[in-house]
Amino acid sequence: MHFLVCIKQVPEGTEVEIDEEKGVLKREGVESKLNVYDAYALEAAVALKERYGGTVTVLSMGPPQAMAVIHEAFTLGADDGYLLSDRKFAGADTLATSYTLSEAIRRLPAVDVIFCGMQTTDGDTAQVGPGIAELLDLPHASYVTEIDGIADNAIVVDTDMGDGIETLEISLPCLLTVTKEVNDPRLPSFRLKRATRDREIAIWDRKALAGANAAYFGLDGSPTQVERIFPPPRGREKEIWQGSPEELGQQFYDKLKELKFV
Repeated sequence: MHFLVCIKQVPEGTEVEIDEEKGVLKREGVESKLNVYDAYALEAAVALKERYGGTVTVLSMGPPQAMAVIHEAFTLGADDGYLLSDRKFAGADTLATSYTLSEAIRRLPAVDVIFCGMQTTDGDTAQVGPGIAELLDLPHASYVTEIDGIADNAIVVDTDMGDGIETLEISLPCLLTVTKEVNDPRLPSFRLKRATRDREIAIWDRKALAGANAAYFGLDGSPTQVERIFPPPRGREKEIWQGSPEELGQQFYDKLKELKFV
């Protein structure tokens, strides 16, 4: 079995600079981490590898510093890693990202199951996973909460439908996006960290995707047009009240009434 996990490096905190002219986040040089939902996707793939055998490949797109999350994936049980890194890929919206990742997947050894986190913490669109599946013409399920197993060239999963849980049997190959309920990610292995510290990561630029339509790459290939992007204003108004509990309670009530909350 060949399992593929799409992972992303996202900003560590909220202190992220914005390129107001291009309407994108400035990612280079920013303290970053593995997208939290992708950790659950990776754990799902590694658990299936341990159960059924095979290999786990991770695929990411970003600046060279994104190799850090691929190295982290090695310590969590991944076997191979690929990074799509080219300035032509920068500034991609969800459609351009889905296209670029899908073109890379076409050039990898045949994959049985593609895993994605249900969304990323820096975008929260939940569109890239389904977008990859559509571009690759694969059956897919979103918001997977449990993976029952693989048999007869199909995988059985439970998905959160909002008003209930639905059990699906999906033919392989397929794509799944997973929620936090699907598992508890393992901690990085020190043994694997030492064993994989020199493991090669394949870095692919636009030339590695020869034959793909470069017009669909990056900012130039993104149909989403950001009218304006800016950091929120800092600071909040505050008041300090003093008095007895009765007086403070009355002041609190008066303030709520003033703000028309009561």
